[in-house]
Amino acid sequence: MTFRDTGAGLPVVFLHPTPLDVEYWHPLTEYLVGSRTIVPNLRGHGRSALGTLPVGDFTLVPDAPVLTMAQLAADVLTLLDHLHLQEVVFAGCSIGGYVLLELWRQAPERVRGLAFVCSKPQSDTVADLARRANMIAKVRSGGTAEIFDGMAQTLIGATAREHHPEMVAQLRARMTLTPDALVAVQAGLATRPDSVPTVSNISVPVLAIAGGEDPGITAAEMGAFHAAPGGCEFHLLPDAGHFAAYEQPRKIAPWFTEWLRKLDD
Repeated sequence: MTFRDTGAGLPVVFLHPTPLDVEYWHPLTEYLVGSRTIVPNLRGHGRSALGTLPVGDFTLVPDAPVLTMAQLAADVLTLLDHLHLQEVVFAGCSIGGYVLLELWRQAPERVRGLAFVCSKPQSDTVADLARRANMIAKVRSGGTAEIFDGMAQTLIGATAREHHPEMVAQLRARMTLTPDALVAVQAGLATRPDSVPTVSNISVPVLAIAGGEDPGITAAEMGAFHAAPGGCEFHLLPDAGHFAAYEQPRKIAPWFTEWLRKLDD
């Protein structure tokens, strides 16, 4: 696992969305002060190796390798051990948020707070599962280029595409997963558990930020984080898409800064 470790202060581990890499968080973290920011490339992303994975858990594509949320969480815990960090704050976008929920299940004693950006606790619907199976078929027949081109156009919010069209090319350039990695990620997302029951056990503070232009995760779905007994601070960015922290870092940074300050008191 490759990672970036900068700054000093309260340690915060940022987990990026797929199919992006550590650069997703850079526009936000450069505005954060008083924090040590640790940003790993998830397995199979950036320069982190994919490794050998189990096969057979995704019933719609039984021969697909599966990169599970449990494996990704275990990777992050290994990184914490490597850095000699016992307890940290975690932030995750999309798949990064799904990993946070698994981290809470595996090692709640190492979690000081959880921040979710455009991520939800619900598992895939039947339609989601079919979409992932279809994407795997397209990757296997035609590679990743067409899929990544589509993601760059649809997952970035309409406001960002209009006012900052350069973001499309910037984020498209960070989509570098191999076909095998993309297949494994999609199978892993398809097999992730329903984490709504997990939310009812989260006893640390939660920050939840939704994008009003996110085509895949709604504010209503993210509203489920209000059930966390540790308390949930919720914000909606009406003019942000799925990659909200990259699209609107100046708006999100004050929310993060104040929330982290409270955790560091």
